[in-house]
Amino acid sequence: AGLLMHAEHLEAVFGVGPHTISVPRLRNADDIDASAFTNGIDDDTFAKIVACIRIAVPYTGMIVSTRESQKCRERVLHLGISQISGGSKTSVGGYAEPEPDEESSAQFDVSDTRTLDQVVKWLMDMDYIPSFCTACYREGRTGDRFMSLCKSQQIQNCCHPNALMTLKEYLVDYASPETKAVGDAILQKELANIPNDKVRAKVIEHLEAIENGTGNDFRF
Repeated sequence: AGLLMHAEHLEAVFGVGPHTISVPRLRNADDIDASAFTNGIDDDTFAKIVACIRIAVPYTGMIVSTRESQKCRERVLHLGISQISGGSKTSVGGYAEPEPDEESSAQFDVSDTRTLDQVVKWLMDMDYIPSFCTACYREGRTGDRFMSLCKSQQIQNCCHPNALMTLKEYLVDYASPETKAVGDAILQKELANIPNDKVRAKVIEHLEAIENGTGNDFRF
């Protein structure tokens, strides 16, 4: 309730709501037992919270991390989560090299331990389009500029083609053969869902350049 009252205040005073909202739950850590907290949130309540936030701020990005299990993350994806992590490490220097279990410096336990490639394929198998886009930040589409595009739903004219192009970059540079095959099929299907003929043609041109290694980092 406090979170949504804060969003309401931002709207009333500044005309700009929250850009993103994350929904982390307590997890076990080195000296913390999450089950010891009597006010912990069960899965059903967690799902209701996600749904309520999505209804209250439909324009806001919602994040769920690898704190949650695959089953829980799949459930809340259908309720409005729009950003999700994969292959996350919470230990010091965890992305550089693995730590021995007996020397773990993890901040907390991770529930979804799948690789990024597995998460990307899982999303596509559910007919989602994994997007690695950061174009709005890089183009200065933040604050009131970003919010006006979101609330008018015009942001889709940027998000959809950018999602396809950044997904293609991932498929070419990092994906397993199985993931690439699934991804390329989704890209072909989604091209038909770009309503503007000129934008569609430009996206096709960029996708071919990414595949051939003759271009990269395209964005609208």
